[in-house]
Formats: sequence, structure tokens, C-alpha cells
Amino acid sequence: MNSGNEIVFLNGSFLRREEAAVPALDRGFMFADGVYEVLRSYRGSLFEQAAHIERLRRSLREIRIGQGAADGIEEIIPGLLERNGLAESEALVYIQITRGAAPRTHQFPVPETTPTVYAHAVPFDPPFEQRDRGIPVILVPDTRWKRCDIKSIALLPNILARQMAEDAGAGESIFIRDGMVTEGSSSTFCAVFSGTVVTHPESNVVLSGITKRVVFDLCTRTGIPVAERPFREDELTRAAEMMLLSTTREVMPIISVDGMEVGDGTPGQLTRKIQAAFSEVIRSV
Repeated sequence: MNSGNEIVFLNGSFLRREEAAVPALDRGFMFADGVYEVLRSYRGSLFEQAAHIERLRRSLREIRIGQGAADGIEEIIPGLLERNGLAESEALVYIQITRGAAPRTHQFPVPETTPTVYAHAVPFDPPFEQRDRGIPVILVPDTRWKRCDIKSIALLPNILARQMAEDAGAGESIFIRDGMVTEGSSSTFCAVFSGTVVTHPESNVVLSGITKRVVFDLCTRTGIPVAERPFREDELTRAAEMMLLSTTREVMPIISVDGMEVGDGTPGQLTRKIQAAFSEVIRSV
């Protein structure tokens, strides 16, 4: 698709991307006062759409933007895919809702302020080679705010962490908060201890992962033990396997942490089993 012909959605209309504009005083631009979601489309079928839209609505509730801002989102997405020639392709759908445009004040604007609703759909090239061989990761301090459960557009700490990974030749940064492992800069982090897949429990310091929910359900149904519990950075030396879970990465094996090999430095057996089970789910979408 020619990016110059990309069609986006903005405040009730489908527009060519270069025609779409928001006011300079939009609070998303001024304050990062907004939330977002990213959905995966497999050949026109949206993966876990209801869960993504519910998470979007939860984020809106938490930052006190009216729920009506998300009304009709489900109907917008097929139009975006169709208009961009992506109805039968691999694609990502991005949705962003901000508190709208208003005079710049730190407090909320008047209740009548209309939220800004934006969405686009773009082709997606899945990272097949990385998922096959696995990726290295690094550990970084978790400098984010204490409401990581909100999918906020204020992502500067995540961006800086991801760039640290790029600079180190790694595929992701894993956050450490007060000595505890939380999550990746844009992913859920899991470690395998004594045959059990473990991740940080749901809380204000991690995003509730939709891919994680699907994977943990698959593990339960296939007899793989799972647990949600806090674990320390120094416990990672005992992990037999590690993996990342996310909308774009699906199930991504981790082969080293800060240069230290995980297991034998190749994707582990449980990770491969989970990958295979997840692939079966995708084929049925």
C-alpha cells in the first residue's frame, strides 16, 4: 500500500492521512492526556477484539474520559482495513483517544470538551525469524509512574528503555522495580521456574496483558503449570526459560539476559510448546 494513500479515522470521518490534523491545543499533544490500544488483524479477523476494547474502556475510566468516546470503535475498524486494502492481510490497528482540545490548564477542561478519537491501520510484517531463534534482552530500572495498568500515551520511559535495548543490540528491555521484575517496555515478561510459567501478578505496576491471558489459558488447558507472583531480579539466574508475550510479538523466546545465556541459549521446550499452541489459536481466528 502506498503510504501516501493511507486512510485514517479522525473524529467521525475517514480521511487521507495528510489531511488529518488536530488542534495545537489538543491535550494529547500538550500533556499526553490520553490512552491507546493496538489490535492485531489476521487476514481481516481481529484477535481478541472484545478484550482490547474493554481494556481501552477501562483506561478511559481510569483517567476520567467519558465512555462514549469509545462508542462505535468496533464498527470503525473494518472500514479502516477495507479502505487501506488490508481486509485480507496481516495488519495492526492503532486507536488513540485524548481528552480533546481546550485552553491549556493542568486541571480538566470543561465537561463539554469533545474527546479526540483517532485510528489507523497499517500493514504488519510478523517477526518470524526472531520468534524462531529468540532474542537477547537487557534489564533496566523501572522509572515509570505507578499506574502502568493504564495504557497511557505517555510512553517516554518506555521509549528510552527500548532505545537502551537497541543501543545494546538487544530486542527488549525488562523493567526492574525495587529489585522485582515487572514487565518489558512493550511486552509481558515470563520466566519458567521448575516447569512453571511465572509472571508478575496483575497490579498497578504492570499492564494487564491480553496475549498473556490467552497464553495462560492455553497453558492451563494443555497441562503447563502457571503462576502469577512477584519474583526478584536475582531469581532470574534460576530460570530455565524466558519469554515475552505481546500483540505484535505473540510468544517470543528470550535466549539471553544482559549477556547471560538462558538455559542453553536457544528457545526452550515449554516455550516451543506454547508457541505451537498459540499458532493453533491464530489459525482458527
